[in-house]
Formats: sequence, structure tokens, C-alpha cells
Amino acid sequence: MNWFECKVAYEKIMENGAPKKVTESYLVDALSFTEAEARILEEMKPFISGEMTIADIKRARIAELFFNENGDRYYKAKVQFVTLDEKSGAEKKTSVQMLAQASDIKEAMAVIDQGMKGTMADYVIASVTETMIMDVFPFSAEEKK
Repeated sequence: MNWFECKVAYEKIMENGAPKKVTESYLVDALSFTEAEARILEEMKPFISGEMTIADIKRARIAELFFNENGDRYYKAKVQFVTLDEKSGAEKKTSVQMLAQASDIKEAMAVIDQGMKGTMADYVIASVTETMIMDVFPFSAEEKK
């Protein structure tokens, strides 16, 4: 999967009824920057009534994404796979970025552990940080029809 982080700028109506310009981050699964832009515009159209602009699109290097419907935030985790070099006997760590949907850091770690349960590889969760990502839009087969 190719993930792209898209920043969308638009005018949001706040709880007090006042409009406020905001820029929010979303993650979309797409094949190219052009497709990412088209997908985020399509996904956001039902939620935004006024003008919206794409402020930025960048490739997000995410090896794995773990969804959890109880979570209302997204946490980025640096996960290190630990392997042994058979010749030297030294430990080798390979880092990857993973994203977990959770309500707090502790739950994010549990979601990653749950998602990694079937894996035979040894791994260490080196760090977990909350992201500013508001929502994730994976590619689904229904959209192609």
C-alpha cells in the first residue's frame, strides 16, 4: 500500500458557531500524488460545504496500519525488528513505522501488540507518538465499481 498524508485547508464551523480556518491531516491509500489529491477531495466533499484547498501532500512511509474502532486518534510507532546476524552473532535492528488507531498511547501499544501477535519475528516498540491525523481512508474494492 502507498499511503499519502494530505493536509486539507478549509473553513470549519466551531462549536460556538463561528467559522475558523483550519488545516487538518488525513491519510489516503493511493497509487500516486495525483490519485491521492483526487481521493482526498472526494472523501472530504460530503463534510465541507465551503471552499477547500489541499495545502500539502507527502508520502507516508508506513509499513503497517492497525485499526481499532474504539480509538479516536492515530499514533505513529517506531517498531524495531530484532534479528541475529548468523556470522557475527550480533543483534541487528531494522526500524519501520506503523500506525495504530487508539484512544491513548497505552492502548496504541496494545493494538500494535495485538496486530503483531501472529508474527514470528522478535520486535521492540521503540517509540509511540500521537499524530495530527484526523482520519484514514484506505482503498476499498467497492470504490472501483
